[in-house]
Amino acid sequence: MTATTTAPAAAPQTSAAPHRPSARLRAWATRAPLLPALVFMIVVTQLPFVATLVISFFDWNSLYPDARHFAGFANYQEVLTDPALRKSVWTTVLLTVGVVLASLVTGLLLALLLDRKFRGRAVVRTLLIAPFLVVPVAAALLWKHVLYNPEYGLLNGLLHYVGGPQPDWISGTPLLAVQASLVWQWTPFMMLILLAGLQSRDAQQLEAARVDGASDWQIFVHITLPHLRRYLELGALLGSIYIVQNFDAVFTLTSGGLGTANLPYTVYQTFYQAHENGLASAAGVLVVIGSIVIATFALRVVSSLFREEVSRA
Repeated sequence: MTATTTAPAAAPQTSAAPHRPSARLRAWATRAPLLPALVFMIVVTQLPFVATLVISFFDWNSLYPDARHFAGFANYQEVLTDPALRKSVWTTVLLTVGVVLASLVTGLLLALLLDRKFRGRAVVRTLLIAPFLVVPVAAALLWKHVLYNPEYGLLNGLLHYVGGPQPDWISGTPLLAVQASLVWQWTPFMMLILLAGLQSRDAQQLEAARVDGASDWQIFVHITLPHLRRYLELGALLGSIYIVQNFDAVFTLTSGGLGTANLPYTVYQTFYQAHENGLASAAGVLVVIGSIVIATFALRVVSSLFREEVSRA
């Protein structure tokens, strides 16, 4: 009889691989550098808006602080029914539509010019972009004193040279004077957006159209304009967001007089001159809501542009 021995069972091996951080931890580590900027943005933008929203529900005149009381939606009702405030809303619409349309058309013409190759194109492009880089208040002062002044302004100087009339531009056409200064400043912005759209066209498609005998006008109508539709929408939406909130040109050129008081200027006038904190806050909240609505459409247009570029790539 022989004895048999059995080998001892092998001990289970333990994994020596280091513990990996979870996906959620890695995501937070990636976002951590952005947290200070997020906190700063909340403190600077959202907390004042919340305070404005709260004040808008109070009947609060800073000259009589002890008479402050909760008013509910009365301030919003007054904003929507007061004739002066409704007129300022209409003025805001006229100002925004006029400036956006004029700057889009002018920007498109300049973009078509700069899309062509010619000597000195870089210099011309730099000069055309310059108005957009000027501080808004400085641009309004430039138009008020250098161009519009009836005694020594450049416009009346040119008219005097040719024997024409010497009008007072701001008193005679106040809203048009404000619109012209804003068009001058915002046309470069529209030009840059539309120039980017022109330079993203399919070169092979354009060459095929020329080979087939299409004229420049036919190429513009049937190829260029459909391609620029998204860029035109983006320029119109972004321009509208700014012009709706514009205060500098109205305050500097006309001080809100002669029927040029838009909604932001009316908010300023209600707050700093009438001292109606609650009413001014309600009007400001409505301006913010309108801007958010426009910005939402702008973001959708931007997203669609990105999707088109990705699919094209």
